[in-house]
Amino acid sequence: MYRFLLSRQWVILTLVALLLIPTMIRLGIWQMHRYELRTARNQLVSDALAARPVPVEKLTSPGHTVTTHDRYRSVTAKGHFDTADEVVVRRRTNADDEVGYHILTPFVLDDGKVLLVNRGWIPGGPSQTAFPEVPAPPKGEITVTGRLMPDETTAASGIKDLKGLPDRQIMLINSEQEARRLGATVLGGYVVQTAPEPKGGTPELLGEPGSEDAALNYAYAVQWWLFAAAVPVGWFVLARREARERAGAAAEEESAEAEPATV
Repeated sequence: MYRFLLSRQWVILTLVALLLIPTMIRLGIWQMHRYELRTARNQLVSDALAARPVPVEKLTSPGHTVTTHDRYRSVTAKGHFDTADEVVVRRRTNADDEVGYHILTPFVLDDGKVLLVNRGWIPGGPSQTAFPEVPAPPKGEITVTGRLMPDETTAASGIKDLKGLPDRQIMLINSEQEARRLGATVLGGYVVQTAPEPKGGTPELLGEPGSEDAALNYAYAVQWWLFAAAVPVGWFVLARREARERAGAAAEEESAEAEPATV
């Protein structure tokens, strides 16, 4: 009854089914791996945001690469802002997806080293070439608190480091580049300021990083495995239906042959 399974059509269908099953299982494993990675990254971010602030020089130093483990850690620094060497970072958006600038201000520590501080977002002006009007930071010696961030690179951010920009405008926040520009000893990475809050709410402080949607990858993994389980079930259902249809057709044929001829 199932000799039709040896036909070309069913052999091809069976081979496709046998190929789809391991492929879907592997796709499910891949999605589960992504789920585990995203969950781990979310936990790292959560732990970093919950950690108590520490002096910035405990986590970074000149030429240091800020690790994933230390990213978003809350740090403090005591010193003063150097607005004479302040720059703005182009094409940055706020929470409402409005395009503007981030303000990057050198913060001179008591020991003379420089910490790059991202003071927040300001809207773009009518001119893309003129230096925008930048709110002044607090004067004198203060203590700044912020989230430690690694240097930005084109590879990690996808932002091209364009050359020939207007004066005091940059595309990426990179401590090595700023050290060369300033001719100073600059700590690796930079800090996104969280305190003190600016008067009048300008510039806008940057919000906390959002968590990755790991649950979506979990759902995709389960979906792929359900598809893998459905393939043999579907193959079996199709084969049974084909067998019944062929058996029915054969029975009808035999019945027609058995009927006496009418005169």
